[in-house]
Amino acid sequence: MRKRTLLLAATLTTGLLTITPAAAAPSGLAGDFNGDGYRDVAAGAPCSNVGSASCAGAVVVLYGSASGVSAARKAVITQNSPGVPGTAESGDVFGAALATGDLDRDGYSDLVVGATGESIGDRDGIGSGTILWGSTSGLTSGKGLPQPTSLSEYGGFSRGIATGDFDGDGDTDVTLTGQTHTRIYRGPFTRTGGPSSHSVVGELGTTYEVIAGDMTGDGAAERVYPFNVDGDTGGQINYFRWTGTTYKMAELPGADGYPGSIGDINRDGYGDLVLGDYTDPYDLKPGGHKGGQITVWYGGPNGPDPAQQPTVVHQDTPGVPGAGEADDGFGSAVTTGDINGDGYADVVVSAAGEDVGSAKDAGSVTVLFGSASGLKTGSGVKSYTQDTAGVPGSAESWDRFGSAVGLTDVTKDGKADLVIGVDGENSTGGLWTLRGSASGLTTSGAQGITTTAVSLKDGSLGSVVAQ
Repeated sequence: MRKRTLLLAATLTTGLLTITPAAAAPSGLAGDFNGDGYRDVAAGAPCSNVGSASCAGAVVVLYGSASGVSAARKAVITQNSPGVPGTAESGDVFGAALATGDLDRDGYSDLVVGATGESIGDRDGIGSGTILWGSTSGLTSGKGLPQPTSLSEYGGFSRGIATGDFDGDGDTDVTLTGQTHTRIYRGPFTRTGGPSSHSVVGELGTTYEVIAGDMTGDGAAERVYPFNVDGDTGGQINYFRWTGTTYKMAELPGADGYPGSIGDINRDGYGDLVLGDYTDPYDLKPGGHKGGQITVWYGGPNGPDPAQQPTVVHQDTPGVPGAGEADDGFGSAVTTGDINGDGYADVVVSAAGEDVGSAKDAGSVTVLFGSASGLKTGSGVKSYTQDTAGVPGSAESWDRFGSAVGLTDVTKDGKADLVIGVDGENSTGGLWTLRGSASGLTTSGAQGITTTAVSLKDGSLGSVVAQ
């Protein structure tokens, strides 16, 4: 498993920005941290400096509104912010993983933050998870998740985080991955006591990824844990589903890849699993496609059928812009959501390593639309770069436009807007937004928000976007 090493550093002033309280009852929407009915954007800047602590990490929150997000309505949160557990220390990389959900059932969405380099006592780089609680003022104080006592050094616990109602009881649960101690934290949560219970996920070894969503239509979200196995061209994709009394593990032996997202692409009531497989074929993995690909495994009453032929899309697929080239990284980030409001989940795929003209690793994102017959590839597919008319900025080497992507409706118009991480922008990072519309993404009102605009000087902003 190859991961991009974070080497950037920055200095920032910490603190929580208070937002005018919402007048009405909280919305209960996932990702709406201040309960005003508009979903918000949370992004990690995990290698920001906090004072003299290099790569201590920060989370940037942009609050939604009818006009979208803006740097004027933001919060920058670190482990030195009031009410946040812990202390900002070098190498913590607070913000390296993020997930949203209303954990304490108060109608305000909360944010789970991974600090994968957190040290505990004399054990370096163990990793930790923290809940930041939503409120009328947005994200405020926090609570640390119970920490496994037997983790060893440099395990990166919390590198993968997902939320969802995993057992169909109406409460939001949390899972964190890392080392051999992948765990599930069961809701409801309280601000003083944390989760109602927690335990190690059985039958799993080391995994650093997790994807969650309801693929069986029963109201309980499945938890998908991808493994990358040397010498196994199919990889190893395991998922857990709730049977009504216990969790049952199932396998998709023909599936491969990470990261991933779950959305109902064909609107049949079952979530579909989209996996990014961005690595080029090599001697230990002759499968896949040059430049990367995605696969779609369609859900059903028993989950995805392992015998199905998944939809496979890459840049050499007819109708998809571009061409498969080494190190494009097509599939390095994926997200699902309904961009045009037709009821079908659409898919956005990034190729953060895409060259644009002479600009190396400038990056691109590609939009594919859902339909009753599944993911469409023959028409309507469109790619965007920073050289696309109406997109702020220009394509430059090492920008990595698409380092992370997230679809969320920040304008409350029923159409998902696209948040694009650009973690190499000006060597400091940034967040770009494109709005959803009935005809798909539009560049009207597109924004590019840099680290300077959110009072950061550096720190890989845009390497992580909460889903």
